Amino acid sequence: MRHTKLLILAVLVAGLLRIGVSSINADDDGGKRKFTVVEHADSDTVADVGAAGDSLGDVLAFGKPIFDASNTQQVGRDQGYCIRTNVGESWECNWTVLLDKGSLTVEGPFYDDLHDSQLAITGGTGAYRNAGGEMTLHARNAAGTEFDFIYRVSQ
Repeated sequence: MRHTKLLILAVLVAGLLRIGVSSINADDDGGKRKFTVVEHADSDTVADVGAAGDSLGDVLAFGKPIFDASNTQQVGRDQGYCIRTNVGESWECNWTVLLDKGSLTVEGPFYDDLHDSQLAITGGTGAYRNAGGEMTLHARNAAGTEFDFIYRVSQ
């Protein structure tokens, strides 16, 4: 029994190292690799396109540091953009998170009231090649200065 538990542990650790999330606090979620990173929202820039003020087509661009799940060590960065699609309500976003062993891309909504949203993982590179799945975007505070990116990656 003990030998079996050690073998299972070794296989799980090897799998986590293979996809490059060992330093990001990963676990298994029904056949998907689940891990969380934290974005520090410190560089949002909005380009006012079209009508003055908040209007359809405005562009939100960003490039931000990404930290581990404990929010103590920088493990990468992100870069992307959002297009205003519903004035005063939401944006449609695309971005890439760049980590040591590869990158993951996502697409989906960002809500003005900061409620959680689900984004599709649209691909990846390196250890995340052929990635799919979903990512939950969760505001860590009411000011919207930090966000959890909760990935559930299938490969």
